[in-house]
Amino acid sequence: MDLPRSFVIRESSHRIHDPLTGEKLATLGRALRLPPEARVLDLACGSGELLCTWARDHRITGTGVDISTAFIGRARARATELGVADRVGFVHGDAGGHVADEPVDVASCLGASWIGGGVPGTVRLLQRSLKPGGIMLIGEPFWRRRPTEQDAVTGCHVDSVDDLLLLPGLVEQFGALGYDVVEMVLADQDSWDRYRAAQWLNVRRWLDTHPDDELAAGLRAELDTAPARYVRYEREYVGWGVFALMRR
Repeated sequence: MDLPRSFVIRESSHRIHDPLTGEKLATLGRALRLPPEARVLDLACGSGELLCTWARDHRITGTGVDISTAFIGRARARATELGVADRVGFVHGDAGGHVADEPVDVASCLGASWIGGGVPGTVRLLQRSLKPGGIMLIGEPFWRRRPTEQDAVTGCHVDSVDDLLLLPGLVEQFGALGYDVVEMVLADQDSWDRYRAAQWLNVRRWLDTHPDDELAAGLRAELDTAPARYVRYEREYVGWGVFALMRR
């Protein structure tokens, strides 16, 4: 049980595995006004930056769960680096089946709603771990503007234009599921640049040192086209944000 090696290579330098900068993650932490000792569960936590920096800055405690052995290793190292290993812990496992032993103040899944089969299923999964009156965090892409050509749709890494909603439709979806949107922090094009462009440098440096690896040809072909594809399609059409929800 692990992520594909190609994904780990692409994001080998990333602390945040979404188009969210460290500054925006910090903005989100401040906006939530969490009390010290608030308990956070972060499903598909990646390299643990949310839990580690919020433990340092806001004195939260918490647990992160992720399927990637590499990312869990980095999360534990980051917790040690920031001096918060006594406040946060990380579990290698299937986040899609994880429910907290005791209800938490914040239940989070940023950029991985596939663990619940989509937004509605992920909301139901997170709710199982959440205290009454707690805050749920969902990180999700949306259309900045709907493409009209299939080339643009596939260029944004989705199969159908219906796979994403416009921002108003996404916010309305949360309401239809029975939740108030009480905060949000949205990525911008610079956030996307920092996320995607860092992947290209990671891939290129890996190719330079692993030319004979079985993945080299595929990653070389990817790097040949990824930058132009990104600036032509994804950068123009796709937004991304973290939405803080409270149950009605």
